[in-house]
Amino acid sequence: MNHILKIENLHVSVGDKPILRGVNLTIKHGETHALMGPNGSGKSTLGLAIMGHPGYTVTEGSITLDGEDVLAMAPDERARTGIFMAFQRPMAIPGVKMADFLRHATTNVRNPDRKEGEELIPMREFRKELKEKMAHLRMDVEFARRYVNDGFSGGEMKRAEILQLAMLQPKFAVLDETDSGLDADAVRLASESIADIGREKMGLLIITHHDKLLVHNPPEYTHVMLGGRLVETGGKELAVELHEHGYDRIRKSYPEAEAANQEMLAEETAV
Repeated sequence: MNHILKIENLHVSVGDKPILRGVNLTIKHGETHALMGPNGSGKSTLGLAIMGHPGYTVTEGSITLDGEDVLAMAPDERARTGIFMAFQRPMAIPGVKMADFLRHATTNVRNPDRKEGEELIPMREFRKELKEKMAHLRMDVEFARRYVNDGFSGGEMKRAEILQLAMLQPKFAVLDETDSGLDADAVRLASESIADIGREKMGLLIITHHDKLLVHNPPEYTHVMLGGRLVETGGKELAVELHEHGYDRIRKSYPEAEAANQEMLAEETAV
């Protein structure tokens, strides 16, 4: 089925501060979109708004998945419906093993109507699939016995997010700077792992400052965010240009958005 995630005229605020100012974006199942832009432009805000973070208020616009109102769903309902987000700074959950967390999450995604306490995926079936996915991603099986993100290095946290992506196989995934804090080898491995999972099986929105994560995941569309707006869209060549030459051309071409971006950065620094 050709699933569609559609964002129309989206305005988002944090407290009384507007961040997103009319974002329009349509992602089809099987497409890879790159979202790039300078610091403070609103890239992570878009991902968090899609997932329903309670600190971000949608003041105008809509988000729909196959015509269903995503904004009317709680965050867990969005996840069960098939939306996934790999966080830039994942939270640690001491006392909860990765395997237990994944077994519950995978069961809930595959059986969205499941009530807490009802039967989980059979352990034998789950272990077999988890081991296969971890082997595919070149991960030690011991990783599954560790507590979620507890004591993980930056690279391990990002690999844990990719493992979740592999197990949950969502319709759409937002990857929020999965390459941040990683060295070149780790970024290459992350890029290869995302491609190995089968990016054509889902819609991907890759939020990134660089083009390295896109080496194995070339985007059909590259979007540039500035001042809470999508100011330019191109192909993979646009991502290469931004990585090689920065955002000077973008800033000069869209002075109003640049002014808004500087204002947002000043407010962020003041806080």
